[in-house]
Amino acid sequence: MSHTLHDHHGGKKAVGVIGAGFAGMAASAILAYQGHQVTVFEKNDTIGGRARTFSDQGFTFDMGPSWYWMPDVYERFFGQFGHSVSDWYQLRQLDPGFAVVFPGGEVMDIPADFEALCARFEEIETGAADKLRRFIADGEFKYETGMHDMVYKPGHSITEFMSLRLFGQALRLQVFSSFSKHARRFFKDPRLLALIEFPVLFLGAMPKDTPALYSLMNYSGLKQGTFYPMGGFGKVADTFRDIARQAGVEFRTAETVEKLETSNGKIHHIHTTSASVAADAIIGSADYRHIEDALLAPADRHYNETYWQSRTFAPSCLLFYLGVNKRIPKLRHHNLFFDQDFGLHAEEIYKDKKWPTAPLFYVCCPSVTDPSVAPEGCENLFILMPIATGLPDPEPIREHYYQILMDRLEKFAGETIRDHIVYRKSYCVSDFKNDYNAYQGNAYGLANTLRQTAVFKPKLRSPKVSNLFFAGQLTVPGPGVPPAIISGSIAAHEVLKYLNN
Repeated sequence: MSHTLHDHHGGKKAVGVIGAGFAGMAASAILAYQGHQVTVFEKNDTIGGRARTFSDQGFTFDMGPSWYWMPDVYERFFGQFGHSVSDWYQLRQLDPGFAVVFPGGEVMDIPADFEALCARFEEIETGAADKLRRFIADGEFKYETGMHDMVYKPGHSITEFMSLRLFGQALRLQVFSSFSKHARRFFKDPRLLALIEFPVLFLGAMPKDTPALYSLMNYSGLKQGTFYPMGGFGKVADTFRDIARQAGVEFRTAETVEKLETSNGKIHHIHTTSASVAADAIIGSADYRHIEDALLAPADRHYNETYWQSRTFAPSCLLFYLGVNKRIPKLRHHNLFFDQDFGLHAEEIYKDKKWPTAPLFYVCCPSVTDPSVAPEGCENLFILMPIATGLPDPEPIREHYYQILMDRLEKFAGETIRDHIVYRKSYCVSDFKNDYNAYQGNAYGLANTLRQTAVFKPKLRSPKVSNLFFAGQLTVPGPGVPPAIISGSIAAHEVLKYLNN
């Protein structure tokens, strides 16, 4: 779909975009570049949505995304505007890409060199090197096909999705078969399975309920590589903002949208905390349910509460942002702590919906790669523990898990860390609700389950309000930064079709 954007014919229309996350910024840039007058309304003081940053005591923390996978999606997006990634930030490939900590403290580094990784697999399980090559080749096919044809489809109707070519592809892409069964055809060793299944756990569903299509994630992470934008993910968010601004987008931060006023099934005004603005079309890239529930009259809503309660949500998470006044040699940039039972934690997130007994967690230490995010001689830590959505998260519970995670982290590091913490902040379910109006405090949107893929996601275009379109992690194609960018692109092209009619 890399249509370069064409010159715009026809009148200039006013488009309002709600939310300045990646989806909203991507959509706004495309629409403004086509000559429309685009205003982005953002309730928070800063842009970036979940990819906001904050600084304190010399530390700069990325608040959300920290994994840079699928580099071609960013490249393709910038290419539409005659830019490349390197015009804006320096991308560094991480080696090791990440490390996985297994029970007993065994660490497996994932080398940047794919053949070295195959050799590592072979040491763990005889025959696994060839199997990994086959598994990744299959993931690459899914990536090339899925990321270029399927994922850019708006997912309006089953007929579009099932056009014969796509239906054939859907079968080959294993949209309807289970990820865990697929992985188990290749590997037996629980360590290899944990390594292969982790992107699924973090992006939201039990591996058995996730389409095998998502082995395209393994292709990206293990073969394309894991990257880091120097300066942090905030640099990537700033780039989207700057490209949008160059195209003429106006950003209005600290301005909350309070109501979308409709008549005859069409929005004509956006009412915010400080203004009333006329609009020809709207892209809602904030939380989908919040937009329908809080901003539209009941008659204009398509999905009711029963619908949302019946959905499978990707996890929420408990996060800690920590500034440490010494270096921690044992830590890599990305560290996955899989030293407890994967299956149990997954059950507790997706089935029991309770605080975990023995959680898996993730530690990001960007100061390993990037000296700009921490004062000299210090370490910047971001700790993430996936949890079920909707859990109560009072301070004593956060503190309880802080101690559990720090016990395990210190044991791994072989040194004390708690006594060296000079900055600490936690972030959890209620913060996701307050800052992003996230339904039940979800962090990653809707799970990519077999029943919620593509056409089964909430509609990109409102069936009730003709000029209201949606983007972001609750619609197609799903959670993660590249999917959010793609989602904004799809929504923008749907708006252009609507405006040009």
